[in-house]
Amino acid sequence: MTTLVKAQKIYDEFLDFIAQGTSPESVTKFQFSETTKEQIEDLVERAKIADLSPPEKTELEQFLVVEHLIRLAKAKAHQYLQSVSH
Repeated sequence: MTTLVKAQKIYDEFLDFIAQGTSPESVTKFQFSETTKEQIEDLVERAKIADLSPPEKTELEQFLVVEHLIRLAKAKAHQYLQSVSH
């Protein structure tokens, strides 16, 4: 599988989640699939020993951007849930 296809899968997994409709509660609970988690874990472990090809480095960087956006979305969802519960 090429890096572009792998990176697209990461984006698609999150975009599919959004497209299906979300609630603040579901955003706070979003998790990537086990396959994606294992793929990223492998890249992170290999990055620690400098064993990534340039395309793999790009793939990891793209995942980190997506993960950052997800963390921001989760923080906003938590804020929203706290504001409506008061």
